[in-house]
Amino acid sequence: MNAPSSSSRQIVWSSVVTVISAAILIGAEVFGAAFAGGWALAILFGLGDQGAHILQAVLFALGVLVMTAFIRGAQRIEPFTKRG
Repeated sequence: MNAPSSSSRQIVWSSVVTVISAAILIGAEVFGAAFAGGWALAILFGLGDQGAHILQAVLFALGVLVMTAFIRGAQRIEPFTKRG
């Protein structure tokens, strides 16, 4: 039988820091837009405070999906680990 390979993975900290920094910047924009967009749409459609909170929660959840997709895509381009 073949013995398991002894190669270990090392964290590429420059890639991790780059992706996290971009995620913080983009996350601030996405979640800020979700908050402001929910508020603006609630006023536009006359939904009141409760409608604004519901729209903000829905847009916030959509923002979480966007950020998850962004981090997964960024990790494919900037791998967090390498064989060493």
